[in-house]
Amino acid sequence: MHEPKTFQKDEITVAFMIEQLRETVGVEVEPVAAGGAATERAVTEDNLHRPGLALAGYVELFTHQRVQILGNTENRYLRHLDAAARRQAFRNLTQFDLPCIILTDGNKLESALVQMAADAGIPVYRTSLPTVQFMASLRNFLTDQFAPQRSVHGSLVDVYGIGLLLIGKPGIGKSEVALDLVERGHRLVADDVVIATKRDEAILMGSGTDLVQHFMEVRGLGLVDIRAMFGIRAIRFQKRIEVVVNMQLWDSEKEYTRINMVEDTHEILGVDLPMVQVPITPGKNITVICEVIAMNYLLRHYGYDPAEVFTERLQRRIQSDGPPTPRRGIEYFEQDYE
Repeated sequence: MHEPKTFQKDEITVAFMIEQLRETVGVEVEPVAAGGAATERAVTEDNLHRPGLALAGYVELFTHQRVQILGNTENRYLRHLDAAARRQAFRNLTQFDLPCIILTDGNKLESALVQMAADAGIPVYRTSLPTVQFMASLRNFLTDQFAPQRSVHGSLVDVYGIGLLLIGKPGIGKSEVALDLVERGHRLVADDVVIATKRDEAILMGSGTDLVQHFMEVRGLGLVDIRAMFGIRAIRFQKRIEVVVNMQLWDSEKEYTRINMVEDTHEILGVDLPMVQVPITPGKNITVICEVIAMNYLLRHYGYDPAEVFTERLQRRIQSDGPPTPRRGIEYFEQDYE
């Protein structure tokens, strides 16, 4: 059985960060002073820093371990200084072991300052993007890189736009239900091993592994390539995990939810996800139940809770002076005998 594992990156190299900014994020970053061992410097956190105070001489609380961003404010401050003061201000930065310096908004450093960075082994890059826009893109990328992750045994399917994580004991039929959902027009994200990534305090993103991707193992059948068989419409590479469907063998001694559809939670990486426990019995259509779970979640998300509506209706009936026996749902058939 697959054992869940939690893991998190400790660092990435500057070279990897710049390459991924170009290829994945679509942000062009040009080298100004970079090469050799300098690009192998480590980036260890997702926070960024604008070193205005450090340039002015106050370095006691300088968070030099972060990527340093020089925008219009910092560059204009340097340009208003004379040559000697400018070099001294820049030396306030280069005396520390910085991961890298990135100039935004098309700003440039004079050659003397670039040489100071090169002598200190600090890579310098520049981009034409405005500072706020570039920092948002870079921070989002670094947050993703350093986000905690956990491998989860289960199947993740996008059902009506809701990410359903199917979990349960091995052999209970998670892959078969996921395959049936795909056949009904829904989209597979991952089967067997789902990588859950904590992107925010209450947001978990799910994806497959680079090895398995959209292959599915069905007992008695073998491997099935969902993308090749059903086409690109049948897959997703990532999806937010929103509801956990816990498939269990029927236990006559256990009390299952009847009125409130979702009341249990399932914790992954400190995030409590709503969980529906679905007992497996012969003849029960789990696929349709999963579709109903997704649609019911949508209704609740938009403010409609069928359990609350039924409870209010029941309370009104109890408090009313109507007949004790239940009435039929319609008072007059209107000559309709069909």
